[in-house]
Amino acid sequence: MGGAARLTLGLLYPREMNLYGDRGNLLALRRRAERRGVDLAVNAIGLDGESTSLIATCSGFLIGGGQDLDQLAVADDLVSRKGPALAEAVAAGAPLLAVCAGYQLLGTHYLAADGTRIPGLGLLPLSTVAGGSRLVGNLMVTAAPELELEQPLLVGFENHSGRTLLEPGLPALGRVVRGRGNDGDSGCEGARLGTVIGTYLHGPLLPKNPSLADWWLFTAGAHAGVTVDRQPLDDSLEEAARHEAIAVTLAGSRQRGYRLLGRERPLRRTG
Repeated sequence: MGGAARLTLGLLYPREMNLYGDRGNLLALRRRAERRGVDLAVNAIGLDGESTSLIATCSGFLIGGGQDLDQLAVADDLVSRKGPALAEAVAAGAPLLAVCAGYQLLGTHYLAADGTRIPGLGLLPLSTVAGGSRLVGNLMVTAAPELELEQPLLVGFENHSGRTLLEPGLPALGRVVRGRGNDGDSGCEGARLGTVIGTYLHGPLLPKNPSLADWWLFTAGAHAGVTVDRQPLDDSLEEAARHEAIAVTLAGSRQRGYRLLGRERPLRRTG
């Protein structure tokens, strides 16, 4: 991209933590950065010890989902080897977006169904315990207003057996509109603290929720001292995908629109 501004994304455990189309989040960020005049480089940060040194060079981070065995495989490396550098980067303002199992690994621990206690990084004051059934289906969440997202209604798909419990005072990413969220009962989904966001929304998350992708880019730019163009983009394709996801979630209803924060918006179907 010639003389374009440059950000570097740290992709944590891309081989082990990449279920449910999580790689789509990377592709969406790359394309969105390009449209905003930024070259987004990617550092793959895996189980090898050498990649730990790459953390300090990153503007922000992504970690995706994985099964219990995948979590167990990366947990020790994440906590003992990558953890200190990652915590330092986040404390300095680097964004970290964690999805599903990656979200669980940011808490204190995950208690698996067989009683195995998988240690977490402790960046978010929460814990997760395996439930007796899976929480599966389309998920709609109204993001907290503090995030100042252009489109606060987030859409995606959840598929998890874990019940995540937030400690008092830890804000959720948002409130569940449709679906189950953190534990199926609280009405809360995800968690956020500083520049860290964890969520069960995937499928993948960012292509259908460009406002959240922009949150990552703007936060990474601020951390790295890089100017990211904040002008509105033509998001007609992204919005079509988002509205289709909303329509599918609301399937069975004859309603042709939904009300969000007092504004009526049509549901546009594609195809």
